[in-house]
Amino acid sequence: MQVVKTISELRSARRNLPAAVGMVPTMGFLHAGHLSLVRAARRDCASVIVSIFVNPTQFAPHEDLDAYPRNTARDLELLAAEGAHLIWIPDAEEMYPENFQTWVEVVEVTRPLEGLYRPIHFRGVTTVVAKLFNAATPHQAYFGQKDAQQAAVIQQMVRDLNFGVEIKVCPTVREPDGLAFSSRNAYLDPEERRAAAILFKALSNAQIAFNKGERSADLLREIMKTALNSEPLANPQYVSCSNPDTLLELTGQINGCALLTMAVFFGKTRLIDNMILEA
Repeated sequence: MQVVKTISELRSARRNLPAAVGMVPTMGFLHAGHLSLVRAARRDCASVIVSIFVNPTQFAPHEDLDAYPRNTARDLELLAAEGAHLIWIPDAEEMYPENFQTWVEVVEVTRPLEGLYRPIHFRGVTTVVAKLFNAATPHQAYFGQKDAQQAAVIQQMVRDLNFGVEIKVCPTVREPDGLAFSSRNAYLDPEERRAAAILFKALSNAQIAFNKGERSADLLREIMKTALNSEPLANPQYVSCSNPDTLLELTGQINGCALLTMAVFFGKTRLIDNMILEA
């Protein structure tokens, strides 16, 4: 396993990698969800690149950039055990040099859901992912379903800008009580961690109703809200039942599939989760 820091080092090492090349972009502090993406890339590709970069441009000034958990030494041990081939760990100056002024923006699909509450977030995500793809030139790139809107935004960017990379969206990996693995779970105290299992319960309750024939988008939202309201430590920011492609809220009866999503605070920790309903 080779570890590089600069774009020039990355490109030099990339030339020696056998094709096909898979890439897993991460912000580090790796967990089972990240490692499942590395394993998927290992299954599909001859070579795997993993990037570790806490991207400052996707954090608003009041968000948790400085506190975001980091443990690079542990990340490297985990990636070595998974058989990753090339690890790229750039710093902010490498990715955003002096006088940086170019941004990549996806418009419509970034506006709802997370975009309503984190208006600069996706501009930072799309810009840094475009830079990662340009530098590493992977054939395939792997993202988790837990960040459903992010995956949709990246897919839109790749289509619109003709990137030569196939986006693979892999299933959410969950802990035994259903909580989706997330680096931010580390912020939760024991009581908040217990309470956070309500996210999966809320989604599951709506899925059960859908599987039994319920097709009212409003009622499915109410089912999720009722579950969340049963947990005193849960403070929902939004609860959504949307079109999986446009991410716009569904009204009336659902025809086909739907995406359930939510963002919920437990204390100061904001967690997101989602589930796809398939007819």
